[in-house]
Amino acid sequence: MSTVAEPIGTDEPFVHPALFYRDEDEYLGGTVSFVRDGLAAGEPVAVAVPGDNLRLIRDALGDDAGAVRLLDMREAGRNPGRIIPGVLRAFADAQPPGTRVRIIGEPIWAGRSGTEYPACVQHEALINAAFRGRAATILCPYDIARLPGHVVADAYATHPTVIPAGARHEQGSDAYAPDAVVARYNEPLSPVPDALVFPFDAATLSQARHVATAEGARLGLAGVRLEDLAIATAELTTNSVVHAGGSGSMRVWSEDGYVVCEVRDKGRLADPLAGRRPASRDQRGGRGLLLVNLVADLVRLHTGDQGTTVRCWFAR
Repeated sequence: MSTVAEPIGTDEPFVHPALFYRDEDEYLGGTVSFVRDGLAAGEPVAVAVPGDNLRLIRDALGDDAGAVRLLDMREAGRNPGRIIPGVLRAFADAQPPGTRVRIIGEPIWAGRSGTEYPACVQHEALINAAFRGRAATILCPYDIARLPGHVVADAYATHPTVIPAGARHEQGSDAYAPDAVVARYNEPLSPVPDALVFPFDAATLSQARHVATAEGARLGLAGVRLEDLAIATAELTTNSVVHAGGSGSMRVWSEDGYVVCEVRDKGRLADPLAGRRPASRDQRGGRGLLLVNLVADLVRLHTGDQGTTVRCWFAR
């Protein structure tokens, strides 16, 4: 596999290829060489892939695995909105300034649900903006033997270069259009089933949090998960009051083993990376959606001229 330091045809220090693979041999052939090339170059290396693949890479690396940050993406990235701030940037920002980092990130695997997928593909598209100008190489494997064709097509649109299955060199992607992908998957969310509905404004913010947690507890949340619901509810409703006209509506319901909380308001979210940037140490405010991404199991968002809807899932 090519380990060029720059994408084809640009001077951009950020490199973001998709690695297509069909079997275990092709997977290890692309990923293990990528890791060892990074270690040989003195680059900090992280691997965030689903658990079964993580074990394959760890075993193939042998003693070299001790020099690599290893993360199970099923846990660290179960909410795709958490991956940029909580995995990729967390690792890159922990290195000395100017250090080039090398990361394998596999956020899309067979078994990701249709509900999760739009957040996954938007994440892949937004990596390019989140790391623009940074000295980093992020390799994203795709199991083309098991993933649907539209997922592979989207990989061409979210990665400036791709490594075809069985190939050893990157090639440019003529379909690369990450902004168009973010816009295309900014789709209205599915209709809400029967749910508790609570309109709120500045005078009822505290009540909204209590209503959400009481309903979450009735639906089966407890302990830390119930506290996470309280945090998300407080942050989302406060954002609506402060930044989106002073009011909104909250819904809470149960769905497929999750408690779901949704907040709607009349604001429009203009920044696609909102909630996906790590907060700086001296930052005051602006952490609300980031906190929601960090505590929820999934976050989906739709924004447009009629307003913004944020929906978050918490496993029971």
